Amino acid sequence: MARVELVDEQQRPGLSSLITRIRRKRNGRLLNLYKALLNSPRLAEGWLNMFTAIRQHGKLASDYRELAIMATAVLNRCEYVYREHRQVALAAGIKPSQLDELSGWRGSQLYDEKQRAVLAYTEAMTLSIRVPDSVFRQVKDNFDDQEVVELTATIGGYNLVSRFLEALQVDLDL
Repeated sequence: MARVELVDEQQRPGLSSLITRIRRKRNGRLLNLYKALLNSPRLAEGWLNMFTAIRQHGKLASDYRELAIMATAVLNRCEYVYREHRQVALAAGIKPSQLDELSGWRGSQLYDEKQRAVLAYTEAMTLSIRVPDSVFRQVKDNFDDQEVVELTATIGGYNLVSRFLEALQVDLDL
């Protein structure tokens, strides 16, 4: 059970405009994540804008974005993000076997050079925060500056998402 109220849109008619925008950007859904965020409407709005930009308005290819998101979910043991993004990741071209081996990616032969760069960068940002030069060099060798910025924002952003969901124990959407 969530540690904060999951806002019931029927009881908060003053939020209808924001909730409509959230639903429009999230394929008609109002996830429990947003129901928790709606306790702070301005934060919910900023969150929506930032994550819409990360997911829908960048140059970074969706397979690399989703690989980073899924790796972040695994590293943070955030089932909510993992479940919400699994189908998106598969639709982006990530193989089920690659998702199954994320926790042991270093010993796996399922990932190419660019994917390994994404995974090493995700791991460093998530677990160590400071990224070694050797890891960053791999990313820079495979992505241009815009893609590096977008990849960095994706990893940082989904660390935020995971930590928010886990700290508040937000229930999975069924």
